[in-house]
Amino acid sequence: MPPAVSLIQANSYDLTSLRASLETLLSPFGGMVSFVKPGDRVLLKPNLLTGARPTKECVTRPELVYCVAKMVQEAGGKPFLGDGPAFGSALGVAKANGYLPLINELNLPIVEFHGKRYETVSEKFNHLLLSKEAMDADLVINLPKVKSHVQLTMTMGVKNLFGCVPGKMKAWWHMEAGKDANRFGEMLVETARAINPDLTILDGIIGHEGNGPSGGEPRFLGILAASQDVFALDRSILSILNVDPSLVPTVAASQRQGLCPELAAIDFPHLRPADIQISDWKLPDALVPIDFGLPRVIQSTFKHLYIRFIKEPMGADSR
Repeated sequence: MPPAVSLIQANSYDLTSLRASLETLLSPFGGMVSFVKPGDRVLLKPNLLTGARPTKECVTRPELVYCVAKMVQEAGGKPFLGDGPAFGSALGVAKANGYLPLINELNLPIVEFHGKRYETVSEKFNHLLLSKEAMDADLVINLPKVKSHVQLTMTMGVKNLFGCVPGKMKAWWHMEAGKDANRFGEMLVETARAINPDLTILDGIIGHEGNGPSGGEPRFLGILAASQDVFALDRSILSILNVDPSLVPTVAASQRQGLCPELAAIDFPHLRPADIQISDWKLPDALVPIDFGLPRVIQSTFKHLYIRFIKEPMGADSR
């Protein structure tokens, strides 16, 4: 069967409205109960990029995570929240972005990722260090934010799964694979294939355009997207935003590997990309190199350790 991408218009993060939107979004797949079975341990993987710009829509909205977690619980699953921020901890970034009141209401655990090496399909990347917590989960629900990106043009579902690489290892991958955008895109695709999310729900009600993933500005889009095929979802979002797939290394790599279907081969049970297309989405002013030299890797590693073990604990009393 052709991959399906569910696209709907959604205008609000109000919990009641958002819950109704998510039920409509997932209805073509049979709802959350078609994914989650009683007792399943379900990783919710949002984009927890940074705690530094909490008003700039750099991370997946906590309201979306809350509604998805509640739907998982109602289906009998046991959701937990995890990510591997480049700087700091998942808990610290979640706290800075207003997650704690909602996740505390649901008693939703936040886990820190720990790396383990796993076999991959591609021999070139058979040394991927991935999150044991993600690989051991019964289900993975990928919850990306749609954003422009100064290194990769766009970040969506595939790039969000790079968060399943433990924090400080990201900088080393930028050094190891970043001199070649094609190779870096292939590494991200192999990461996505290894994690193999069961469902991706993209937060596109308010996106982040311009010099993202954190240096841009919020942009209201009014869309939610969902698919079991993360590559088809990313390709569909580019069509909505009128972005050339060849400019996005993750999508270009998935096309070269035959993983990304053509738009004509995708089933759209609700709206089609042409129905909600926009023509003025802002990409980065200029792209910056993907690769990190050794001094930058060392600097990045020390920054991560400083935020996680010194700066964040200093503010622990305000949690």
